[in-house]
Amino acid sequence: MIQLVAEPAPIGIDLARTALIIIDMQRDFLEPGGFGETLGNDVSLLKAAVEPCRQVLAAARKAGMLVIHTREGHSPDMHDAPPAKVARGAPSKRIGDVGPMGRILIQGEPGHDIIPELYPIAGEPVIDKPGKGAFYATNLGLILANRSIENLLVCGVTTEVCVNTTVREGNDRGFRCIVLSDCCGSYFPEFHETGLAMIKAQGGIFGWVTGSKKLLSAMAA
Repeated sequence: MIQLVAEPAPIGIDLARTALIIIDMQRDFLEPGGFGETLGNDVSLLKAAVEPCRQVLAAARKAGMLVIHTREGHSPDMHDAPPAKVARGAPSKRIGDVGPMGRILIQGEPGHDIIPELYPIAGEPVIDKPGKGAFYATNLGLILANRSIENLLVCGVTTEVCVNTTVREGNDRGFRCIVLSDCCGSYFPEFHETGLAMIKAQGGIFGWVTGSKKLLSAMAA
C-alpha cells in the first residue's frame, strides 16, 4: 500500500492491484505529419508529457506493476472506421490516407506505433482501440479482471479526449482512476486544465488527480 497525495483528497492504493495505463502516446499524435497535425494542431504541445510519463513507466516496471499501452487506430481495410470519423480533418490527409509516416491512424503503419521513449517491453499488453475510450471494443476489461486490478493510474493524450473518456469508462466499471496530470497533454492547454478539473470535481466524481512527482515520492517511501 502507498498513500498518495491527490485531489480532491489523499488516496491509499495497493500497487499489486493497480495498473498503469498509458494512452495513445503514438507518433500519429505526437510527431509532425500524423493525425494530430492533420486536424490543425501544434503537436509539439504534447511533448511536455513524455519525460514525466517515462519516469513513471520506469518506476512501475521496477515495482512489477501491470503496465498497459493503448493505440487508437483502425484495421488496414478500415472496416472499423466510422465514416463520420473519417470525414474529419483536412480533405487531403484523412484517416487511411498516406502521410509522412504511412497511412494515417492505420494499424501496422509507422505513425500508428508508440513513440520510442515509451515503447512497450515484452509482457506489457498493447490495446488497439478503434475509439476514444480504452474499454470500447477491446479486451481491456478482461485483462484487468484477470489480474484483480482495482486502481488505474492514467497517463497519455489527449487529456480531454481519450484520457477523459477512458477515465469515465473505468469509473462506470468500478475502478478507482487516478490521473497523473503532468503525464497527460492536450493541443489546447485550457482543455487540459478543464479536463483535469472535471475529473476531480464534486468530490472526485470521476476520479483523482495528482502529479508524477507525488506518485514517485510515495512509491519510493
